[in-house]
This record gives sequence, structure tokens and C-alpha cells, in this order.
Amino acid sequence: MNIEASNTKKNLEAAFAGESMANRKYLFFAKMARQLGDEEVAALFEKTANEETAHAFAHLELIYPSHELTVERLLELAIEGELYETNVMYPQFEQEAIAEGKAEAALEFVEQANESRVHAEIFASAAKRFKALKIVEAFHAGRYQKMLDKKTPQKKAG
Repeated sequence: MNIEASNTKKNLEAAFAGESMANRKYLFFAKMARQLGDEEVAALFEKTANEETAHAFAHLELIYPSHELTVERLLELAIEGELYETNVMYPQFEQEAIAEGKAEAALEFVEQANESRVHAEIFASAAKRFKALKIVEAFHAGRYQKMLDKKTPQKKAG
């Protein structure tokens, strides 16, 4: 199913965002309930958070079908997302917070932009290592194949 540039893709992304936010919110609620001494409610929030994760993953499978993904593509997507947060999203949020006089939120956005930049750098480094590893593996595989070809008797045509 190709959903690029469709309302369905936008809706799946919005649904993913909602399920992801519910997961994080319920984990936070579980933490708070536990701090307030209610283990049973904390466990209920954690169970529900796990269900929200399953919903989010189902949406992602439609957005990013697993048969279309490679390690390289996963790293590219991660880098794109982190750089968007670093260069677009958090700076915009910071400016809006400053304009509204919300200095604490502005500082949070600056900190998160910096962390997103670090994440992008880590993913980029991993992508470079992965590419180098593939080259080395291909080199070794070629050497092994040549050795095997020398050791394997050739069938005569005829």
C-alpha cells in the first residue's frame, strides 16, 4: 500500500502521535501513582501504556512497511527526524515560548534541540560505521568466494 502524500498518511501519523503520547502520559501517570502509593493503579497505567504502544506500532507498520525498510533507511529516517527537531521544531517552539513569556519552557526547548542534534550525530556516525562495515564484509565475502571457486572443481560443458 503506497500512502505517500495522502490524507491517510497524515491520519496515520496523527494517530501514531496520539497513541505515542498516550503511552508516555500513562507511563508518567504510573510513576506518579506509584509515588502516591498506589501500585495497583500504577500497574493499570503501565498495562494500558503497553497497549497504546501496540497501537502505535500498528500505525507505523502502515507508514513504514517492514518489507521496505533497511538498516540504512532506518538510520536515514532517524537522522531526518532528529534534524527536523533540532533545526525547525524546537527553535520555533522556543521562539513562541519566549514571545509568551514562558522562559522555563523556552529553556526546555533549547535543551531538547541540543539533545536532538546529538542524537542525529549519533545516528549519522552509526550510518557511516554501518556503510563501512558493509564494504568490509563485501570485500571478505569476495575473497572467500574466490578461494571457494579455486577449490571447487569446475563442471565441464559438453
